[in-house]
Amino acid sequence: MKYVVVSGGVVSGLGKGVTASSVGVMLSAADYRVTHIKIDPYINVDAGTMSPFEHGETYVLDDGGESDLDLGNYERFCDINLTRDHNITTGKVYQSVIEREREGKYLGKTVQVIPHVTDEIQDWIERVAHIPVDGKEGPPDVCIVELGGTVGDIESMPFIEALRQFQFRVGPENFCLVHVSLVPVVGSVGEQKTKPTQHSIQALRSAGLAPTMLACRSSSALDKAVMEKLALFCHVSPNNILNLIDVSNIWHVPLIMVEQKAHLAILGHLQMKPRPLKLEAWKHRAEKWDSVHVPCSIAVVGKYTGLGDSYLSVTKALMHSSIACDRKLKILWIEAEDLEEESKQANEDKYDEAWAKLKRADGVLVPGGFGGRGVEGKMCAAKYARENEIPYLGICLGMQVAVIEFARNVCGHADAHSTEMDPTTEHPAVIFMPEGSKTHMGGTMRLGARETIFQTKECVSWRLYGKKDAVAERHRHRYEVNPEMVDELEQKGLHFVGKDETGTRMEICELANHPFFVACQYHPEFKSRPGRPSPMFMGLLLAASGQLESYVSDEAVELRISMGNMMRSPIKSIKAAGLYVGGTD
Repeated sequence: MKYVVVSGGVVSGLGKGVTASSVGVMLSAADYRVTHIKIDPYINVDAGTMSPFEHGETYVLDDGGESDLDLGNYERFCDINLTRDHNITTGKVYQSVIEREREGKYLGKTVQVIPHVTDEIQDWIERVAHIPVDGKEGPPDVCIVELGGTVGDIESMPFIEALRQFQFRVGPENFCLVHVSLVPVVGSVGEQKTKPTQHSIQALRSAGLAPTMLACRSSSALDKAVMEKLALFCHVSPNNILNLIDVSNIWHVPLIMVEQKAHLAILGHLQMKPRPLKLEAWKHRAEKWDSVHVPCSIAVVGKYTGLGDSYLSVTKALMHSSIACDRKLKILWIEAEDLEEESKQANEDKYDEAWAKLKRADGVLVPGGFGGRGVEGKMCAAKYARENEIPYLGICLGMQVAVIEFARNVCGHADAHSTEMDPTTEHPAVIFMPEGSKTHMGGTMRLGARETIFQTKECVSWRLYGKKDAVAERHRHRYEVNPEMVDELEQKGLHFVGKDETGTRMEICELANHPFFVACQYHPEFKSRPGRPSPMFMGLLLAASGQLESYVSDEAVELRISMGNMMRSPIKSIKAAGLYVGGTD
């Protein structure tokens, strides 16, 4: 097993996740099988209880693991399916060590950070690295390990020490360290400063780790003299210094790294055979995102819009679909609270601006969330889309607010609500799931891949999914549509076309006689991939751009089904999309 470790210095948020993902793309393009591990030094067991404002979105895996958002980058870039164990946290490591101590596994020894915690980290990495994640048998060829945080953080120290030991456990020819740093521009003359990177490397080397490669983030290309200075003071070969400049979209990052021969440097250090890279599809995608010009605007009505990472997978899924639809995506971020009548009293300008955005959108998307803040505003968005025949996609809470709004304004139950927000409502349209825990929050929801079975073939969702009888999508919720209210809702025109295997849990609903009003209890964004966009997001973008009818016609659906194996190739899927979206490539 070969290991590529990606660390970061100077400041957080430099793009270690994208860099690690891009390394995976390069090695995959050379026909090497890759896997990814993310180390998060926080004490939380997982990201499930963390606020999106604190840490961005919580990414959900097939096995129900609630993980760091970077695992989403890994899955999307490399088209793999990871497990909860591919996200290592301080909480998980110490939990495991303490459990072993309680079982007497340390034979009476005093349990310490070294060697017990560091050994646990090394054993964990080595064990998880061998798990196949691409649907093939046998272990991967390369494991890419991203160390979260910044070198020098006190919480990272046990992991850095574990990696220092690990390089000797696996051997230098099997261990490659890529350090991501920042080269800022300071002063009116625009001088590029190397001192922050020098200090970062000094901290790394003092911990016993020497970088194989230096990836320098900068707003523009680094001067040759700066590159030479970095090589001299950071003790890194000039050929192993990458300049990762700001780009129009992140799909350019692997291409930039290839241009600078990063793949050859990594393969050479790991003593792996260089192979021709198959990056045609990747290049096509990066260039197409820059070249499409016909706009399509989607209003995303949420409660965490102040931080883009809160809805990262939603944003990526919209991008995947917009490329396949030949449309230039424009996201109109709307804070749900600003649509509420109370907001008008507090700040009329923000209220008017929010409604102006909503009214000029080609489509409306209400993503998931928790808690009562902004729920009334989300219902306003659902009501507006329903009454004005604007394409609407509701996800998780976005489905629940659509059901509540329908129960209020169509079924006539003015007090209808979710028991999450109003436990005493006489018309509970959304209720707490019986198996949920009311005392513990972490890992107690309905999580991971679950099957949704279509109840009818007379629905757009069934056609979007290629006329499949059932689909598996990832869930993250503890409230559900009240099954006792379903009959009444359906009689009024809100049809639940997808249910779970028991037939009692509502998974997909569609509104009759509407261009596109679809909502789902699961999170389709987590399985969207470049070149293979989520059917639900595809439906929204197609409806918003006036292309849905041709896409879901019998002829188009049968064409997609017949292409089957061909669709596994991203470049072919993008080109094929033109055949059944409207003839454009």
